Amino acid sequence: MSSSINVREIAAQCLRDEAAAITQLIPQLDESFERAVDLLFGCRGKVIVTGVGKSGHVGAKIAATLSSTGTPAFYLNPLDAFHGDLGAITADDVVVAFSNSGQTDELLRIVPFLHEHHIPLVGISGNADSLLARHSTYHILLHVSHEACPLNLAPTSSTTVQLAFGDALAIALMELRHFGARDFAQYHPGGSLGKRLLSTARDVMRTDDLPTVSPQLTLAEAILVVSRGMMGMGGGFGGGITTSWMGGLNGAFDLLDDKMQLGGAYTYSGSNTESVRETYKETYLPDGSVQIQESDNTGVNRNNNN
Repeated sequence: MSSSINVREIAAQCLRDEAAAITQLIPQLDESFERAVDLLFGCRGKVIVTGVGKSGHVGAKIAATLSSTGTPAFYLNPLDAFHGDLGAITADDVVVAFSNSGQTDELLRIVPFLHEHHIPLVGISGNADSLLARHSTYHILLHVSHEACPLNLAPTSSTTVQLAFGDALAIALMELRHFGARDFAQYHPGGSLGKRLLSTARDVMRTDDLPTVSPQLTLAEAILVVSRGMMGMGGGFGGGITTSWMGGLNGAFDLLDDKMQLGGAYTYSGSNTESVRETYKETYLPDGSVQIQESDNTGVNRNNNN
């Protein structure tokens, strides 16, 4: 590698150029964007994203993002559309077309079909005077002054802007749909994320060999039960709970004599917490975690009645 070429600075400049292109996109979010979002929000069918070349690759990612965030969508290759895939488009759908120039012939060839079947078209390009802009129901301008490519030829800043715009579109629709973490988990049941969001208390709770102490035990004996249970807590017969980190137990071993007795003054019944939070077996773990955090206590009882 030639020492005269600073590749890190070249890469840094590319990132600066693309970041600036995204920032310059913000003033371009006008009334057409709002109308397009309303159109997609009210869509009774699916959002069909299309584009050719690099715009097509970006469109496929945007369609995937929309689908996973509450807006049913899929990508349609315009070239395949003319060999039978136009049949995938219904009157209830909305088409979103990406083209930097707005003049891509393969993309424009589907426009007459859309007009004939009264299917709305959201055109997204960098040319306000393009054919795509003229024949779209709503056109959104994504103008990029120059590409990050030093030749100003390879789609770089323009495709980055398209990708960022797709995310902005998906996030706007998420907010309108009040799409939450549990909704997200339903579309992502695989992997650690789905497991974390969809698991319930039943899936993780301990149901056997629970550390149980009676009010008659000395505090020292209660400490041993809690410690052997390896749960950090022990359940009382009266519904109370004792935890190994409660103030009543801190330093308790300092009071023990050689026979592990506490002189009779310190008993379990005087050190447990009788007011505890309850949760249900079918409670989702994120909800159960909130219950614990909102409680002043360190334990949560199992409730087997539900």
